[in-house]
Amino acid sequence: MTVRRIMPDFQVESEDAMKASCRFYGLLGFQQAMDMGWIVTLASPANPTAQISFFTEERTAPVVPDLSVEVEDVDAVYAQVVASGAEVVRELRDEEWGVRRFFVRDPNGRVVNVLTHRS
Repeated sequence: MTVRRIMPDFQVESEDAMKASCRFYGLLGFQQAMDMGWIVTLASPANPTAQISFFTEERTAPVVPDLSVEVEDVDAVYAQVVASGAEVVRELRDEEWGVRRFFVRDPNGRVVNVLTHRS
């Protein structure tokens, strides 16, 4: 199993808070990589897999995840997670923006968004 990137996800209270967060992390060298209105992802230009995301909400799942992990084969990981008995918070599905993902709760209660970018 290959992990391609790990990204912290933070829920913010408003669009203004999201903009303030983007400005702050811009001071650390991050630049906007994606903006869907309700989620903004920032990335390091020198290391594009170093990313952070801010959510005002999660429009396709019941909760905002705490962490995102991009893997090479999300279907294989999903099968392992289900077989382990871990709590699946959101079933595996394809999103309109080009990812296939599911949410799972870790042993500490954190929600992890596990995803693969579709070709």
